[in-house]
Amino acid sequence: MDFFFCIPIMFGCTTKIKPDGDQPARVCPRCHNASVISANSRNWFELCFVPLVPMSSKHIWMCSICQWNVPLQQGWEPPVAGFQQQGPQGVHGYQPTYLNQ
Repeated sequence: MDFFFCIPIMFGCTTKIKPDGDQPARVCPRCHNASVISANSRNWFELCFVPLVPMSSKHIWMCSICQWNVPLQQGWEPPVAGFQQQGPQGVHGYQPTYLNQ
């Protein structure tokens, strides 16, 4: 009698996001809530839901409400909550460079 066992192997890549310490609340350009944080985003190779190998890492700004995120750019950061910034786009003037291209 021959038996054939099929064992499914599950693998993939997932992203883990970890906040970068204590920070003042910042305003989200998409949902306008004071919920943007600076974080470290890291992709992991997983085998059977166990993270094994870190694939890539980058620093991002991320809104914890609407999940908006953008890589950190030199010279741009979301405004601190309660502080209005006057700039070329008006009172809020906090458009990241990728929107101005």
